[in-house]
Amino acid sequence: MSTVTSATNTDTSTTNGVASTATQANIGEEFNSFIQLLTAQVQNQDPLSPMDSTQFVEQLATFSTLEQQVRSNDTLESIASMISDLHSIAATDWLGQNVSVESSWVPYQSEPVNYTVDFPESISKAVLNIQDSQGNVVLTENLDMSADSFSWDGHTDAGGTSPDGIYQFGIDLYQSGTYVGTVAPRVLTTVTGVGNENGTLKFGTTSNLTTDLGNIRKE
Repeated sequence: MSTVTSATNTDTSTTNGVASTATQANIGEEFNSFIQLLTAQVQNQDPLSPMDSTQFVEQLATFSTLEQQVRSNDTLESIASMISDLHSIAATDWLGQNVSVESSWVPYQSEPVNYTVDFPESISKAVLNIQDSQGNVVLTENLDMSADSFSWDGHTDAGGTSPDGIYQFGIDLYQSGTYVGTVAPRVLTTVTGVGNENGTLKFGTTSNLTTDLGNIRKE
């Protein structure tokens, strides 16, 4: 079975990092230039015609704004560094772990898709429906809700085998014969990589599913 590398966004993060560094450098240069200009104005003003107090206050306000921008950028860099460290810790903890990933779209690659379902207690019947990427029904069958897990080997209602591809899984739930909703399966898989995509942890798995922290659970 093929594996998936971590879902990273190297180009974007590199570009953002360069842009952030350039922006901070520009602000820093403006800050230093402003200090030099203001100092020169005060030192060289005409004693008989000193700088207008209102103008001086306005310049001090500009000084304060630039100072805050420099401090804000320093703080953001510190926070970004802390987040990166946390991501590294998370990656070490998750790599190689057996997990389940909630997903209605599931890759099939000529090997069984193993999954589990979180059944509500009040449900009396569950029906699995699988469709291909074109919306054609591939398989419909009842699930034994007493089972801990399930497996689909690609078989179809017509007795054939499905080609490799992405399939949509839906488990229709019934209560006393009445349809009450559809849930997605939790695909059983193993974590192969953890990456950072726009500040969000992304997990790569052996099932070719890439997901975030909200849809993954250790088993």
